[in-house]
Amino acid sequence: MSNHVTEKYILALDNGTQSIRALLFDLNGGLVAKSKVDIEPYFSKQPGWAEQEPNYYWQMLTKACHELWPKLDALAIKKSQIKAAALTCQRATMVNLDANGLPLRPAVVWLDQREQNTLDKMSWYWRALFTMAGEKNTVTYFRSQAEANWIKHQQPEIWQKTHKFMLLSGFHSFKLTGNYVDSVSSQVGYLPFNFKKHRWSASLDWRWQALPITKDMLPTLIPCGDELGKISEQAAIDTGIPKGLPLISAGSDKACEVLGSGCLTPNIGSLSYGTTATYNTTNNKYVEAIKRLPAYPAAMPNNYNTEIIIQRGYWMVSWFKREFGLKEQQIADYQGIMVESLFDDLLKQVPAGSMGLILQPYWNPGIKTPGPEAKGAMIGFSDVHTRAHIYRAIIEGIGYALREGKELSEKRSKVKITQLMVSGGGSQSDEAMQITADIFGMPAQRPHTYETSGLGAAINAAVGIGLFDNYQSAVNKMTHGGDVFTPIAANKAIYDELYRNVYQKMYARLNPLYRSIRSIIGYSK
Repeated sequence: MSNHVTEKYILALDNGTQSIRALLFDLNGGLVAKSKVDIEPYFSKQPGWAEQEPNYYWQMLTKACHELWPKLDALAIKKSQIKAAALTCQRATMVNLDANGLPLRPAVVWLDQREQNTLDKMSWYWRALFTMAGEKNTVTYFRSQAEANWIKHQQPEIWQKTHKFMLLSGFHSFKLTGNYVDSVSSQVGYLPFNFKKHRWSASLDWRWQALPITKDMLPTLIPCGDELGKISEQAAIDTGIPKGLPLISAGSDKACEVLGSGCLTPNIGSLSYGTTATYNTTNNKYVEAIKRLPAYPAAMPNNYNTEIIIQRGYWMVSWFKREFGLKEQQIADYQGIMVESLFDDLLKQVPAGSMGLILQPYWNPGIKTPGPEAKGAMIGFSDVHTRAHIYRAIIEGIGYALREGKELSEKRSKVKITQLMVSGGGSQSDEAMQITADIFGMPAQRPHTYETSGLGAAINAAVGIGLFDNYQSAVNKMTHGGDVFTPIAANKAIYDELYRNVYQKMYARLNPLYRSIRSIIGYSK
């Protein structure tokens, strides 16, 4: 049993989409203390918009910290034993700050779907080059989705006052240290960022013309493991974190999940069952799973995460529970149990393959595969199907899409996956884990802790302040395998047939219909 009096600890702050957590880890990767504050993911002033006040995030982060400290007192842990802090955040949520560091408008949350279709004209050179390269539509899509372009055109007075335009991770880093800094590995969004070289784009790069952003509006980028700054006096007052504690650069939430799951090499696949579902591998080479869609910075310097994204992954599970799960919620409330256990019971009621009900989880369109015309689809209905079949088909559909991502990643990287780690909220379901093993046809393993994004950030901090010599030694010490789910042969055979002969053909067959819907309705989201 560890001696809390002499132990060294790392504080990880994790601002996700649904909650903010303050987590204390020991150097064995043990979660010693935790506080969790649920948050409102966003508010919508118009259909398709998703915004939240930056100061709301900050207030909830300070609340999470203050709820953690009594738990340390109960364990006789002193704040002086915390040797560093690290921050990991949801990706692609953008904040405008004025010259005094105050928010000018609500943050645009990554779930926001607005577009800016009237754009400033780029130079003839870039227009001609993109047309010849067949990338005109890709660049137009990038520009129309960019929050900066929408704000500049729709709220020009706010854009003129914008001193800094940064991700939520940069905003929190500023509030914690007083410095306009952010992690290299948090840069996921519509920004002038060079994904190969992990720095802001060169001065003649096309992104500076595609976006209204200037370099002085952006924060200084700090590699993972380096110091962002020290906790300021004001931040210490607001949060209770000791003044002067080093804040170490860490990855985004997805990058930290990959690291916290122990996935350091391209032969280990990392599934994340969160609001967004992702499949990732870590590679020291730049590999795009889909051409022109970048590999994101890993939570280790000079490494990349080759990623496949299902934008509305386990959001669909939340949608199902909200729209069709009132019965289970009422039973759970009456019995005083977790509602998730009752949804696992729904999965158990239905055989593998959901009796022919197949879901394509494209609730959000994409840019390549799926394309901007894509829609979600469910086919194969008959009179035998119930709510339970729909629920299982959602879980299976997410699994099919991520398996497709795995195979695409293997083909591009020329490295076969030999191990599969699964993290995120959905991984807490034993039934979802078994479905994953059956669809992928290989053992699926949970990490030892559910808090893998926080653990990844803690690993960044532990390496950064020299408690470990390198990431391999830190991962060996701080990450551990949890429950393993092995494929059931009969289920695997059914899933292989449905995946090859039905799921993989759905998008091409339905694509013309999606285009017609978009043409008739005029709304692609």
